[in-house]
Amino acid sequence: MPRRTSVTRDPVSHPVFARLYARCGPVADERGFARHRDELLAGLSGRVIEIGAGSGLNFRHYPRTVSEVVALEPERRLRLLAADEALRADVPVPVDVVPGVAEALPVKSEGFDAAVCCLVLCSVRDQRRALAELHRVLRPGGQLRLLEHCRAERRPMAALQWTADHTVWPTLFGGCRTGRDTVEAVRAAGFELLELRRIRFPQTRLPVPSATHVVATARRSAD
Repeated sequence: MPRRTSVTRDPVSHPVFARLYARCGPVADERGFARHRDELLAGLSGRVIEIGAGSGLNFRHYPRTVSEVVALEPERRLRLLAADEALRADVPVPVDVVPGVAEALPVKSEGFDAAVCCLVLCSVRDQRRALAELHRVLRPGGQLRLLEHCRAERRPMAALQWTADHTVWPTLFGGCRTGRDTVEAVRAAGFELLELRRIRFPQTRLPVPSATHVVATARRSAD
């Protein structure tokens, strides 16, 4: 009998979305999203872990006070793009792009000064577990930086998000669920919320479920 060979599958595979994101991400940055990336990463220092790094669009926005970025990306196509981005001359800090999922971070506990989540907590399979992992790998007093889709405060938009999340939106956009109450989930995971600002991007005439974002800084309490 022929010997069976095991095939290793990527834990996350969204080939269509990966191609779409690779094309649309730079366009969004040109239209103003890049300044939100600057706000997200301003003032960081030391060792940083970024989960769901996508194609690496954050890399060139890190301040030089960061000594190292460990960037996890589970989707193979996006991970390859991120690895190429990490080698570009205008990326100011050392970046190590590795495979991994947010719910089981392949790094030691309390090994990082900061963690970065950018448009990823909307799509992780288990948000509570992902936040618990981020709490684990941050040193006491370490910062969690967020730039995320979040549940809208106004009922009409929240209703639109609920409809999108329970129909075609997650299938079309890599598992994204626009209406998650990520701010409350961060608090429930044991983080102290320090700063929070809500933004709308893109600012279109017709409502878009994914337009409501939050830019926030939280801190792991000093145990």
